[in-house]
Amino acid sequence: MAEGHTVLVGPNLVQGIALSDLPDGGKLVGHCGDEQVLLVRRGTEVFATAATCTHYSGPLVEGLLVEDTVRCPWHHACFDLRTGEALHAPAFNPLACWSVEQRDGRIFVGEKRKRTAPKPRDGSSGQIPGKIVIVGGGAAGFAAAETLRREQYLGSIVMISDDQAPPVDRPNLSKDYLAGKAPEDWMPLRGEKFYSKNNIGLRLDTKAVDIDLHSREVVLAGEGRIPYDRLLLATGAEPVCLTIPGADHPHVHTLRSFADCKAIIERATTAQRAIVLGASFIGLEVAAALRARGIDVHVVAPDKKPMERVLGSQMGDFIRALHEENGVVFHLEDVASRINGSRVKLRSGGTLAADFLVAGIGVRPRTGLAETAGLSLDRGVVVDAFLETSTPGIFAAGDIARWPDPHTGENIRVEHWVVAERQGRTAALNMLGHREKFAAVPFFWSQHYDVPINYVGHAERWDEIAVEGDIAAKDCLIRFKREGRTLAVASIFRDIESLEAEVEMERQIAT
Repeated sequence: MAEGHTVLVGPNLVQGIALSDLPDGGKLVGHCGDEQVLLVRRGTEVFATAATCTHYSGPLVEGLLVEDTVRCPWHHACFDLRTGEALHAPAFNPLACWSVEQRDGRIFVGEKRKRTAPKPRDGSSGQIPGKIVIVGGGAAGFAAAETLRREQYLGSIVMISDDQAPPVDRPNLSKDYLAGKAPEDWMPLRGEKFYSKNNIGLRLDTKAVDIDLHSREVVLAGEGRIPYDRLLLATGAEPVCLTIPGADHPHVHTLRSFADCKAIIERATTAQRAIVLGASFIGLEVAAALRARGIDVHVVAPDKKPMERVLGSQMGDFIRALHEENGVVFHLEDVASRINGSRVKLRSGGTLAADFLVAGIGVRPRTGLAETAGLSLDRGVVVDAFLETSTPGIFAAGDIARWPDPHTGENIRVEHWVVAERQGRTAALNMLGHREKFAAVPFFWSQHYDVPINYVGHAERWDEIAVEGDIAAKDCLIRFKREGRTLAVASIFRDIESLEAEVEMERQIAT
């Protein structure tokens, strides 16, 4: 094939296939013209959609069918087979759909169907608000604005962000983009025209400092007020900053924003050695990305084992070995005590040399605006099952929200990208009066070299870890249990099992 052309696989679905070649519950990939198409049979019905997820192009034929939906094996996006609609983040764009005809015991795929805008759902309580303000330009804020317009909301939307860039694909900042494997034009969640076309007032580099509850206005720094009928706080989290001597030097970085990532990349273009402080997800993803750029990386962290607090001892050993195989040097049960130019003093007495440092020592929720407004706080902004705060009409979503989790029966706060996107969608629906409880099972993924780790559920503590498969062989499913009940599942290259675990947890919630 000529360069740039897709190599088509599977049968020509325009010419048709035998119905018997697609059993009930079966999936196969073929092509229509120059496009790959997924064919799915559910009983007597057959559906035809685009073959790859609209998030990162995951192969949907390897995904999981759940009633009339298909879930992506990579990052658990979910699509409606009838309409192609993206039902669960991290996907927002719908799948293309084709018409299907059955005759003479064969299945034929016809023309691509024209997309029709989903019908807006009537609000089930209260009046549709005229003005909605969203504070925050991250995953939850973007998802809320996108959902509002997808639901055909016609009122005013103002989105306030103290970032300089429009909402970007933040997980990529510590993964492929930092590693130099993803182009910059992949990073925006939507192009700039999306906001103007959908009449979303995106106010960048703008800081909200207070909420006037009496007049229902958001107070901006300097001057200016923005009135609201419904308000969503999606202010996210901010990196914990180093406080040791020398931490304010310009070659000491944190990673949260697009600008942060670009600054690290610029530093990495001429650097040979880097120190990463912290051995959790962000720190080790940064370490892997810098190794992909050929930089010598030393990781300094107080932990006995990387990620042990979240993934347990065995996974901690595996992750350390994986990074060491790729050239990372660990200095565990130690911390940096002083930075003096290119020399970093450790508490143990040792000294390391580096051209730059990246501190990945954690984040804290940005609850200052909620606190100033007098909203109820508990290590985050307290919300109910509908993501509404203690003040009616004000909602919170994403890294700041502490919500009643129906799976664990506890109030939890989770700093995961997909959770924030799904909460943004639910908050948007509830601002329109739908009264939809947030019951999604938490999900995140982490990438280390060629090894993806998927995690569903939430287990802050457990009394048993059950391992299926072989962690060292990169083929495993790990269940984190408390009193015999599975609270979370981590997996490596067990995509279907990971999806099945998510569905099982959803069903437990439903019952």
